[in-house]
Amino acid sequence: MSARNVIIIGGGLAGLVNALQLSGQGVEVTLLEKKKYPFHKVCGEYISNEVLPYLKTLGAEPDSLYPARLTHFQLSSPGGRLLQAPLDLGGFGVSRYRLDQYLYELALRRGVMFRQQTTASDVTFERELFTVTLSTGQQLQAPVVIGAYGKRSALDRKFNRAFFEERSPYLAVKYHLRARLPKHVIALHNFSGGYAGVSAIEEDKYCFCYLTTRQNLRKHGTIPELEAQELSKNPFLKDLLTNSQSLYPQPEVINEISFAPKACLEDHVLMSGDAAGLITPLCGNGMAMAIHSAKLLSEQVLLFLNGQQTRSQLEAGYTRQWNRHFGARLQTGRLVQRLFGQPVLSELAVATLQQFPAALTAIMRRTHGQPF
Repeated sequence: MSARNVIIIGGGLAGLVNALQLSGQGVEVTLLEKKKYPFHKVCGEYISNEVLPYLKTLGAEPDSLYPARLTHFQLSSPGGRLLQAPLDLGGFGVSRYRLDQYLYELALRRGVMFRQQTTASDVTFERELFTVTLSTGQQLQAPVVIGAYGKRSALDRKFNRAFFEERSPYLAVKYHLRARLPKHVIALHNFSGGYAGVSAIEEDKYCFCYLTTRQNLRKHGTIPELEAQELSKNPFLKDLLTNSQSLYPQPEVINEISFAPKACLEDHVLMSGDAAGLITPLCGNGMAMAIHSAKLLSEQVLLFLNGQQTRSQLEAGYTRQWNRHFGARLQTGRLVQRLFGQPVLSELAVATLQQFPAALTAIMRRTHGQPF
């Protein structure tokens, strides 16, 4: 075992970006991923252009994936009231199926050791060394472990994370569609009990992803009935559902999505991406946050592995940086979420934002960062 090795648990955006930055600085990286690349993920698949300078330093070129260019934002109320605003920085749309596969192949060429279809069943820390027990029964050791396993994992129970014990009412549904829609717009359409995002990705496809509650699904019995009886009350969603073609046999669905506050450090394991904190999809910038958090974490880990700071300094430095960049964003997201999902409040919120467009711009700026 090298003194400069890191184990990353989870191979989504944050895990892959951590792997790329660390391996590029000579660190031996082992990444555990429970699935096999490529695979679909429930995700809005929009990324703010704030990430582009950093991705370039990693040798990652999103243009090679032929993403959609997104320049404007639309917001509709359940009754069909609509407003539109330009995106300050703009963004791009690309599927996680294509983006994660691209980053995986790039990391593989950089020497990252991948263990696919493998999970971590336990993580212990003793005498400045982690021992990670794999689902295969094998054990790995490293001085640094990064938790990049996403929104929810059995490891959250092992760490006694508060949000894991509290049931979340939210579930998310995602499709890829063929549709006749503007390719430069990311749209957010509200309905009773939730909201749906739609935007273009590569190959003239669209990502359609919505958040709702288990109660809403139980009320209607099935996802098709939920969409026919509830989502379709919004005229924009009715048009989309009527005049689009799903490219999935079945939608991707995830349950128990929690937007409760999390810690970016648990039992000395450094959390990255959604494992550290999840912004509400309403604010649409989770992918950029995952990439940025991986950058901040990798910088602190490199200082530690290079002997330039102690473990306590590493942990304190990352916590400080994470809170500085993302604490206010997550809080804004939770506050904004309370305005939507209920028809009366949603109608009022959209009507108010129509009268005060500067307020919408301010919300978008508070949930996005600057180029890094």
